[in-house]
Amino acid sequence: MEEKKPSARAMSIAECQVDTYKHIELVRKFIRFVTDELTTRGVKHDALKLQTPEVEIFAKQNSKLKTLEYDSPEYRENLAALQTALDHHYANYRHHPEHFKDGINDMNLIDLVEMICDWKASSMRQYNGNLLTSIDKNAKRFNIDAQLRRILDNTAELLDKLDQ
Repeated sequence: MEEKKPSARAMSIAECQVDTYKHIELVRKFIRFVTDELTTRGVKHDALKLQTPEVEIFAKQNSKLKTLEYDSPEYRENLAALQTALDHHYANYRHHPEHFKDGINDMNLIDLVEMICDWKASSMRQYNGNLLTSIDKNAKRFNIDAQLRRILDNTAELLDKLDQ
C-alpha cells in the first residue's frame, strides 16, 4: 500500500503550529533517548575495572602508568603488562575504537561522546596529560579524518573549560 503524499497547499497558521509542535516533541523524544543512553553509559562506565580479571592487573600498573607521558615509548612498553585486562576491557566496552573490527568507523555518536569524555578524564590523571595532545596522537593511531578530528578538538575546548 502506497503512502499518501502530503498536499502542497499552504497550511493555516494553526496547522503550521500543530505541525511544529509535533516536530518539537519528536526532537525532544530523540534528545531524551540520547541523554538517557549517555546517563546509562556514565553509570556503567568502566565498571569492569572494579572486578576480576581487570582490577588486579590495573592495581599493579596504574600508578606506574600515571608517571609516564601518554603514548611515549615507555608508556607503550608498560601497556604490555595490561594486555589481558585491556583485551577484556575493549571486548566489553564500545566507547573504545579497539572494540570494533573497523575501529572508530564502526562507532556511533553516543560511543564517540563517551570516548571523548573518557579521553578527557584519562588525560587528567596522566603525567603531563592534555586532551588536545591525546586527540592528536589518537587521530594518527585510529586514522581519524580531519572533519571528526576538528569536532573532537572543538569538544576538547568545551570540556577544558570545566578545568578553569
